[in-house]
Amino acid sequence: MQAALAAAAQGPRGANPLVGAVVVGTDGTVLATGYHRGAGTAHAEADAIAQAKAAGLDLRGAAIVVTLEPCNHCGRTGPCAQAIIDAGITDVIYAIDDPHDPAAGGALTLRAAGVRVRSGLAAGAALDLNRRWFDAVAAKRPFVTLHIAQTLDSRIAASDGTSQWISSPESLADNHALRGRIDAILVGTQTVLIDNPRLTARNADGEADGKQPLRAVMGYRGIPDDAAIHGADGNVLHLPTRDPREALDQLFASGVRHLMVEGGSRILSAFLAAGLVDELIVYLAPTLLGSGTAALEGLGISTLADAQQWEWDPASGGAVQVLGRDLRLHLRPATPAASAGPATPADQAATPTSSDTTPHRNGADTAAGGN
Repeated sequence: MQAALAAAAQGPRGANPLVGAVVVGTDGTVLATGYHRGAGTAHAEADAIAQAKAAGLDLRGAAIVVTLEPCNHCGRTGPCAQAIIDAGITDVIYAIDDPHDPAAGGALTLRAAGVRVRSGLAAGAALDLNRRWFDAVAAKRPFVTLHIAQTLDSRIAASDGTSQWISSPESLADNHALRGRIDAILVGTQTVLIDNPRLTARNADGEADGKQPLRAVMGYRGIPDDAAIHGADGNVLHLPTRDPREALDQLFASGVRHLMVEGGSRILSAFLAAGLVDELIVYLAPTLLGSGTAALEGLGISTLADAQQWEWDPASGGAVQVLGRDLRLHLRPATPAASAGPATPADQAATPTSSDTTPHRNGADTAAGGN
């Protein structure tokens, strides 16, 4: 299970949970390890099974260890529960139940097919791995990634308003790759009026490339008809609100499950102050301005004791990366449990249960975090 958890952390955070899987032979030998690489790609179980089959391995009688209950629905990929059955795997050990109604129920399907199913192994670690995703699912809102490109002194623009380009070309390429896998990107009306951004996913030549996110604008002011954000496809949604929760409700109703908040500083601050940021990505340029537009306008914090606490996130490429001349910092909101230190070996080696005949649907409540 520890190997499955480590594999899961290699995947990207977003609309889907991080999931890892390890196929173990009848003699205890590890046959294959898989993980989910993002929306539209093979799930962890299917990835591991495919690797084993590609190596010519017979999986009849094998076991599979998974960090999340195998799914039971047909989305962009087939149901993992059926893939496990078809492969001839006879034992499934997973950490936690899937709280996502469309995907839940895999354990029941497996048991009905005669597969031995046990759950609860390393449940605490598995919950912590995806705790903010569980929060988003429970709240029926998109998973929120907040992105800031700033100088060393936390400026996102100079005093004259210039901001292109604070980030290195490598950071920009990384950001555009992220744009290509999110559902929507959000800015405020002031950003549209001042910066006139396109908010498209583009390649190194500056051309639109691959899947394009919905371009959402939050605020009461209208969007000019000639604004670049309209693009050729007009895939723009105006959210006439300044309340982040209302904006997320409207986006969720529009089918958005992974949102990236780009700015400006008022929007960034509003989402952070509301505790609605699940993942923070900061591109830190080795540049000093001394004045200009601050990345954040204020979070309503007046004393150090009330400061928001964040922790380095090793998932999705690592906590710290060097991109050209920049640093890419990847963080997630800390929880009291996280600040108290890592789980003990006894916690991480929790004994799987075999009496769990009905999947629990309170995993999201158990994983509730926040900042």
